[in-house]
Amino acid sequence: MMASSSPSSSLLRAASAYSRARFLPSSFRNLTSTTHASPSVINHHRRSLSSATVRSFHCSAPRWSHRLDWRSHLNLRAQIRAFNPVIERLERKFATMAAEHPFKAVLTSLPKPGGGEFGKFYSLPALNDPRIDKLPYSIRILLESAIRNCDNFQVKKEDVEKIIDWENTSPKQVEIPFKPARVLLQDFTGVPAVVDLACMRDAMHRLGSDTNKINPLVPVDLVIDHSVQVDVTRSENAVQANMELEFQRNKERFSFLKWGSSAFHNMLVVPPGSGIVHQVNLEYLGRVVFNTDGMLYPDSVVGTDSHTTMIDGLGVAGWGVGGIEAEAAMLGQPMSMVLPGVVGFKLSGKLKNGVTATDLVLTVTQMLRKHGVVGKFVEFYGDGMGELSLADRATIANMSPEYGATMGFFPVDHVTLQYLKLTGRSDETVAMIESYLRANKMFVDYNEPQQERVYSSYLELNLSEVEPCISGPKRPHDRVPLREMKADWNSCLNNKVGFKGFAVPKEAQDKIAKFSFHGQPAELKHGSVVIAAITSCTNTSNPSVMLGAGLVAKKACELGLQVKPWIKTSLAPGSGVVTKYLLQSGLQEYLNKQGFHIVGYGCTTCIGNSGDLDESVANAISENDIIAAAVLSGNRNFEGRVHALTRANYLASPPLVVAYALAGSVNIDFDKEPIGTSKDGKSVYFKDIWPTTEEVAEAVQSSVLPNMFKSTYEAITKGNPMWNQLSVPSSTMYSWDRNSTYIHEPPYFKNMTMEPPGAHGVKDAYCLLNFGDSITTDHISPAGSIHKDSPAAKFLLERGVERKDFNSYGSRRGNDEVMARGTFANIRLVNKLLNGEVGPKTVHVPTGEKLYVFDAAMRYKDAGHDTIVLAGAEYGSGSSRDWAAKGPMLLGVKAVIAKSFERIHRSNLVGMGIIPLCFKSGEDVDTLGLTGHERYTIDLPSKIDEIRPGQDVTVTTDNGKSFTCTVRFDTEVELAYFNNGGILPYVIRNLIKQ
Repeated sequence: MMASSSPSSSLLRAASAYSRARFLPSSFRNLTSTTHASPSVINHHRRSLSSATVRSFHCSAPRWSHRLDWRSHLNLRAQIRAFNPVIERLERKFATMAAEHPFKAVLTSLPKPGGGEFGKFYSLPALNDPRIDKLPYSIRILLESAIRNCDNFQVKKEDVEKIIDWENTSPKQVEIPFKPARVLLQDFTGVPAVVDLACMRDAMHRLGSDTNKINPLVPVDLVIDHSVQVDVTRSENAVQANMELEFQRNKERFSFLKWGSSAFHNMLVVPPGSGIVHQVNLEYLGRVVFNTDGMLYPDSVVGTDSHTTMIDGLGVAGWGVGGIEAEAAMLGQPMSMVLPGVVGFKLSGKLKNGVTATDLVLTVTQMLRKHGVVGKFVEFYGDGMGELSLADRATIANMSPEYGATMGFFPVDHVTLQYLKLTGRSDETVAMIESYLRANKMFVDYNEPQQERVYSSYLELNLSEVEPCISGPKRPHDRVPLREMKADWNSCLNNKVGFKGFAVPKEAQDKIAKFSFHGQPAELKHGSVVIAAITSCTNTSNPSVMLGAGLVAKKACELGLQVKPWIKTSLAPGSGVVTKYLLQSGLQEYLNKQGFHIVGYGCTTCIGNSGDLDESVANAISENDIIAAAVLSGNRNFEGRVHALTRANYLASPPLVVAYALAGSVNIDFDKEPIGTSKDGKSVYFKDIWPTTEEVAEAVQSSVLPNMFKSTYEAITKGNPMWNQLSVPSSTMYSWDRNSTYIHEPPYFKNMTMEPPGAHGVKDAYCLLNFGDSITTDHISPAGSIHKDSPAAKFLLERGVERKDFNSYGSRRGNDEVMARGTFANIRLVNKLLNGEVGPKTVHVPTGEKLYVFDAAMRYKDAGHDTIVLAGAEYGSGSSRDWAAKGPMLLGVKAVIAKSFERIHRSNLVGMGIIPLCFKSGEDVDTLGLTGHERYTIDLPSKIDEIRPGQDVTVTTDNGKSFTCTVRFDTEVELAYFNNGGILPYVIRNLIKQ
């Protein structure tokens, strides 16, 4: 080591300061520069950097060094002399930046009741600012993160002030950075994320930088839960049989993920068959409060699944983001977000007898959709909170995407603490959580007087007003009270085609399709249930509705009722705990007798993994044009999502799923019409099989036990024989197989240079598609089955993949060639260019030919033409699906002009370099007289510093029309992404410069 006064020492100090200021986690930079931080805290943050990353600081030449050769000791002095003035300036700058934490004065010790301390934390009360006491609890979490990560570089003191002054700043749409504590992935979205990380390493290598800089700096948990399909049902062996098929189809994907868990540091992979990601997060992964080597801070998480919000029920701030945003967060990039408004939702009263949490959430969803909460937080409070179990809260929080909010937040209270103990968290951990949150004014104690908090707007619901309901037939927020269901269904048959209409002629509404099902006579009518699935993260985490479903099955069995054998019934619990309490209660036996055998542990029917219908049923539907129904305890029922042959899909509580399966049709008035006939010949009505609230509570009390959670999660990462037998290479760079139809190196970075491409407008673009309202990410990038005549099917057949092995689009998200062909491939797509015809095709404007969307897009690309998409309101609603932005980018789409965007999808478009624009209020395609046959020019400045978030631009067409749109780059950071051609190229260039 050279003397401290040597030039090389100056160089090393400058490099050290640079790394602290630009690359290390801000908490590490802060702590290494404060004299009062404990050694254990400092050492933890040193360890939080992977050894590979630390090696990179010693072995690679940072971009700013002008390729100084760190390895050549003899040559170093000559190089240093040449660059000494530069080094001195850098050293002064970085030493000033890393001097000390701006909020070191509020770093406070949290004592243990029996002596010693839990650790240290940044204290909000120590700021002595009365504005903090009025802040919503959800905003306090953003505030604590900003204070803890404040380095006056990535997070500035001005950002902290913006959050403290939330009451005044949030209406102004100010931008703040946010660093989540961890990242959550599932396999449908996790595979493309890991593909991107592997591809980014290749890009770093091609550009001459250190590939080990591509490593997560925060904990990343990936739960494999979206690959299981309902192939085998009504069998004791269904779980094993479906898992064997799952591994046969997905062995290559699973091997890739297993490789990722060893190739990337800080990444935990939970193997298949363990449960649904959100329930595992709730019961096991959620920390509520982190204690990282003595530094205490609130848990927060962003996930690549929109229902990450389920964790908000546990008092953990979490929401869904696109995978590309999550990847940037993994690599230390703060998330740029608009400081949100917060809707205060007051709950009072108590649910009536027989009303479920699902009924409540469908009611809340409808209320919040009507109120308008897109881009906002919703925070629940009030006396009614004490009447809601943690599982009920999680059910409401889970469906935040369905009501449009970023987050539906339930602050931590005594109910939360009880749940933490129930699910196996230690007494010491729970005590630490409570002590920290109380000390930092983040705990709600309803036994104490409540300080009035300020909210952006207010809603109130008396729980006693909630009544049984379902939602459908095409959208989750179209709630239908159970007592009105029969009338609503008949209206849907009569109404014109739309969200509440099928336009079935009067003379065809009573049609009966008779067929033979395995040798016995069967029949279907409009409204006949052909899929009844207890599935999805929303409800399978809630013991009251799961045990309620078992009680309905039991009462039906005792009366002699039986679900018709041609209805595809299934039960897919969110974790192994559900099976244990259903067995403990004795109710699984009755569910089995009604055909609701457990089929697997994962997201099944709700994501479209419902499997095939029996051929005789499928033919009866297709040949007779029957409006068949699915009833599922899920959160999504968009057209074409659940199953291609179920045009009516209803969301319902698990007990109602069983009830509708027994009835065999959604065309029934449960108050007046019998469900069936008992074994003694009497009519059986809904009230005869419906359990009371007391019966459900008794079952929960006696059957849901703490040791069930402990025993389940002790073994969760140990895997299963099929997972453990997967062998993976030990290399940190992935060896791409050109022949693979599952994992393929995407083209995003192949021609990338260090020079950003810059801002760009759009000139003479053709309209690829012209849509109406509520185009979902399922329409844009379906997750379900690959249609036999589609471009993706043709691609797979040409590569020797048999139709039975097509699997789903969701499972093939690691292959860009399949996914580009699957973009806009939903068979229920309604494109105005086709004049009302439904399907995944469009008109190639120059020739007038009707082509599959992919084929038309390739024609435009080959001819050198850009394309745009026109759309109505709520474009991109639904799942936080990266491929809904990646796919259009690969098809050559340069801009989307819509009335409004769903939050995550808009940011995904920006992340892939696509320009999102909004029509002015009161204007749309129809009012402007646009047909989609025009060519469009978007006059965007070519210099990024001439573009401002939310500015207006002019769009002109080749037939002389001109109109103004608002560019939906909502923050300065999003402009930087756009200038770099997307968020990931931006991150790569920044990492290389460090």
